[in-house]
Amino acid sequence: MSPRRIVILGAAGRDFHNFNVCYRDNPAYDVVAFTATQIPDIAGRRYPASLAGSRYPDGIPIVDESELTDLIGRERVDEAVFSYSDVAHERVMHLAEQTIAAGAAFSLPGGRPTMLAATKPVIAVTAVRTGVGKSQTSRFLVRLLKDLGVRVVSVRHPMPYGDLARQAVQRFATHADLDLHECTIEEREEYEPHIDAGFVIYAGVDYEAILRRAEAEADVILWDGGNNDLPFYVPALHIVLADPLRPGDEARYHPGEANVRMADLIIVNKCDSATAEQIEAVEASCRSLNPRARIVRADSPVTVEHPEVVRGKRVVVIEDGPTLTHGSMTYGAGVVGARAAGVAEIVDPAPFAVASLAATYAQYPNARGILPAMGYGEAQIRDLEATIEAVDCDAVVSGTPIDLTRVLSVTKPMVRARYELREQTPGVLAAEVRRILGR
Repeated sequence: MSPRRIVILGAAGRDFHNFNVCYRDNPAYDVVAFTATQIPDIAGRRYPASLAGSRYPDGIPIVDESELTDLIGRERVDEAVFSYSDVAHERVMHLAEQTIAAGAAFSLPGGRPTMLAATKPVIAVTAVRTGVGKSQTSRFLVRLLKDLGVRVVSVRHPMPYGDLARQAVQRFATHADLDLHECTIEEREEYEPHIDAGFVIYAGVDYEAILRRAEAEADVILWDGGNNDLPFYVPALHIVLADPLRPGDEARYHPGEANVRMADLIIVNKCDSATAEQIEAVEASCRSLNPRARIVRADSPVTVEHPEVVRGKRVVVIEDGPTLTHGSMTYGAGVVGARAAGVAEIVDPAPFAVASLAATYAQYPNARGILPAMGYGEAQIRDLEATIEAVDCDAVVSGTPIDLTRVLSVTKPMVRARYELREQTPGVLAAEVRRILGR
């Protein structure tokens, strides 16, 4: 029989992993293309031959998802494989209907077949949506493991926005490594806090090669998830974050619902910002999806460095980009911190938005009023810089996890809003970690 012709629908992350694990060396399939969405400037490139393997000497083209129907007809595609995250169930099914109408089958790979087995215990941190608090939970856990005398290395969900061949395996231990790998703001937001805390974090494209490198220097591997995607590694402990500020989303988004159903421990985060009704609704929903998982509550307290700089002032607030875009939030830690610091007014930056930032507001109108830290490339970073300078305000409150002054040059004073995980019942996470370590 002829190989089945496949297109993988993705966003420069899960799609590459699924290909590497399930299709690269499988003669039953020919992958004719990847499609791309969510992330700018990915379409028009190629998945390189050095990563695609001997069956794809010319690499594999990456086209925009808007070309899906034409692509299916042009390449005689038999099956479209959905391979990205933080997508409403309705949107997934619209893509399925489009694929079926174009003449191909539509599939969703299972979680376990795409997970690699590690020789060391894996603790996975995933979520129901982008912006729930995975990163702060990961930071909490690496500190906990260090206090237990355990060597821990984090592996972050992929963000390969540059040269894919050069980014196959990336190890970050110093700020110089961020510059070496030409990291975008999006990447720095995930790697820099681990570096600042003295820990090592890996990322890249080839997650089996990454796993073997991480295993060589760790007793425990922490899977630091992205969006609401599934883990790439088989977890000994699967921790899932749920968001009471977006009640119901735990059952409305792919593959966040699958994460809830797979979870060993569910943390309902941001309880200090949510109502009792919101918290109880999310807990009841998660309990109905996964009766066996333990459900605990946590807070996400926000502190602003040097609040005197912004107290009584007109400020623009910067938030983590993905939280506002495909995470669909209207605010984040920056707004919480700004209000707590007593700012006089949060100025809407949208009328001052430059180039790509204006396009972001057009695509994600929910982000208006706040400035998303879009930084997928040098041009976007410069647009962000120019927009900050153009806004009529006194100061800036940054709710991103990094020191933006390392990549931006602005004349307005900027203060950081920091946030951490705080267990409402202290010791729960330590007990779960000890259990999987056999201590």
